Amino acid sequence: MKVVKFGGSSLANGEQFDKVINIVTSDDDRKVIVTSAPGKRFSGDIKVTDLLIKYANAVLENKDYQDTYNKIVDRYQEISDYYELPADTINKIKTKLSDLAKADYKDDDHLMATFKAHGEFLNAITLADVLNHKGIPAKFLDPKDVGFLVGGEPNNADVLPETYANLAKVKFGEEKIVFPGFFGYSKDGDIFTFSRGGSDITGAILSRGFNADLYENFTDVDAIYVANNHIVDNPEAIKKMSYREMRELSYAGFSVFQDEAIIPAVEGQVPVNVKNTNNPQKPGTMIVPSQFLFNPANPVTGIASSDRFSALYLHRYLLNKEVGFTLKLLQIFYKYGISYEHMPSGIDDLTVIFDKSKLDPETIKNLCNDVKKTLNPDYLEWIDDYAIIMVVGEGLAHTVDTVSKIIDSLTEKNIAIDMINQGASRISIMIGTQVKDSKDAVKDIYDTFFN
Repeated sequence: MKVVKFGGSSLANGEQFDKVINIVTSDDDRKVIVTSAPGKRFSGDIKVTDLLIKYANAVLENKDYQDTYNKIVDRYQEISDYYELPADTINKIKTKLSDLAKADYKDDDHLMATFKAHGEFLNAITLADVLNHKGIPAKFLDPKDVGFLVGGEPNNADVLPETYANLAKVKFGEEKIVFPGFFGYSKDGDIFTFSRGGSDITGAILSRGFNADLYENFTDVDAIYVANNHIVDNPEAIKKMSYREMRELSYAGFSVFQDEAIIPAVEGQVPVNVKNTNNPQKPGTMIVPSQFLFNPANPVTGIASSDRFSALYLHRYLLNKEVGFTLKLLQIFYKYGISYEHMPSGIDDLTVIFDKSKLDPETIKNLCNDVKKTLNPDYLEWIDDYAIIMVVGEGLAHTVDTVSKIIDSLTEKNIAIDMINQGASRISIMIGTQVKDSKDAVKDIYDTFFN
């Protein structure tokens, strides 16, 4: 049995619905369909989720929301008209949308979560009605009816363990199951939404809970590529990768979908296949749990870069002899609620790398002052011009010359390396460069291993 998730662009209008229907009916094993909210139909279009957020804000601010309400209805009306559905479908949608503005909520966060979730909720109702209208047996499954329980915050939910026990009780018939992504219900019966990659998370949870053989994640790209195609021209597609490779690459900028979103599938030992709704015959990229190891043809699976980093560099003679130096430094980070990303060090030097998107100038200033007072370094420097490149591959552990090839390729192009680090897992090599050099570094490393 397969769980199949479709992104917002895959369910944006009637023409895209046709592609989805052809995909799910071409394979009897595709039993569970997870929907996203309708996405953009064209450049400059507005996603339904964004319209729902606008609708929610208008209600919160006691402003007129009729125009926004009408725009949301029009998106579903367009799909309904495309298939000439009976009026019952659009009437259900209008009622549920109207009821959102009239209901009572515990607070603003609960209101926002409930509004946001209805993009997926209403699209699942629409798809189920379309399938049945076309003579394809389908059943809309409300997360509440199967005990899809979540905790956490209204707009940042976490799945609860009992959800998996509840899903295991679901009985399958001949019909396709249509399940809305992005949200679940708290034990109090309130709608809570997941954060980034919400529908991907739902699909992964269902894959584990239903003990699926495969989780197919349909998006708008043919595969995950070795490198960003905005940096490298026509990069090779990755046919198969391990989940831990995916994690390492996502950290430095891979963005097909949120890597943490598929954790439930990986925990359930369910492989994930990333495919293209608009080109479904392509094999896509298979992401497998680490124990499904394979012999890669190339030691490098992917190369990614990100310039979202900053670094704190400290120099102090005999630093390695001072007991408690790192502890004092970590206590300063704890004081400001800061987490660090990496901490490469030498006998007299220490570099701490941060995600600068989580810092502000005032915090950086106070942090540096505290470090000076507490640790009295001989030299301290805050470096904003910092990029990290991740070279990742299960095959790295079985080759001895990968690092030398990378260094040679960069030095030949006069690209300075500020830091290089290989973790104990030996599946990734981290390289620090100046931001201006990061794209050229990715190109050079790609050419070294793939051209």
